[in-house]
Amino acid sequence: IEEFMLLANRTVAQAIGLPHDKKKAKAFVYRVHDMPDPGKLADLSSLSRTFGYKVKADGSAREVNRSLNRMLLDVKGKGEENLLSTLALRAMAKAVYTTQNIGHYGLGFEYYTHFTSPIRRFPDMMVHRLLARYLAGGRTAMQAKYEDLCDHSSEMEQIAANAERASIKYKQVEFMSERMGQEFEGTISGVTEWGLYVEINENKCEG
Repeated sequence: IEEFMLLANRTVAQAIGLPHDKKKAKAFVYRVHDMPDPGKLADLSSLSRTFGYKVKADGSAREVNRSLNRMLLDVKGKGEENLLSTLALRAMAKAVYTTQNIGHYGLGFEYYTHFTSPIRRFPDMMVHRLLARYLAGGRTAMQAKYEDLCDHSSEMEQIAANAERASIKYKQVEFMSERMGQEFEGTISGVTEWGLYVEINENKCEG
C-alpha cells in the first residue's frame, strides 16, 4: 500500500510538474526534501568512523545517500545502532511544502507531492483542487498565493510535530516520576557539551 501511495504521489507531481510541449510548468504544490545538513553530516561521518563505518560527508546526493543506506544496513542489530541511526535522522533536512520543486532527497524522487490523504491533510486538498483545475483546462494558479499556503502548511506541520513530541516527553516524565531512586539499564542516545542523553532500554524513556 505504501509503495502504491508513493507512486501515486510521484505520478501526480510529474503529470503537472514536467513541462509539456515546451510550455512552462504550471504552479503546483510539491513536497520537497533538501540535502542533509553538512555540519551534522560531518559529525555523523566522524563518529561513525570510530565504529568502523564509512559515511560520506560530501560528494553527489547519490553517493552520500548510498553511504548512509549502507551504514544503516550494516549497523542493524548492533549496540551502536540506536546512536548512529538517531544521528543520521537528525542530520536530515526537514521536508516541507513549496511551489519551488527541488525534488525529494530522502525518497530519491525528482517530483513528489502529497496527494493521497486529502481527508486529513490540507496540502493534499490543494493538490486535488489544482489537479482538477488543470485537467479541466484551467490556467495556472497564482504561485505567490500557493507559496503562502505552503509556508503556512509547513509551519502548522512543525507545530503539530512539536506538540506531539512535548506530549510524549510529558508522559515520560509523569511515568518516571513514580520511579524515583530506582535503577535502570540505558543506552547513551546523545552527547552534548553539558552532558549525556540516556534512553532507558526497558521503556524507551529518554532524558
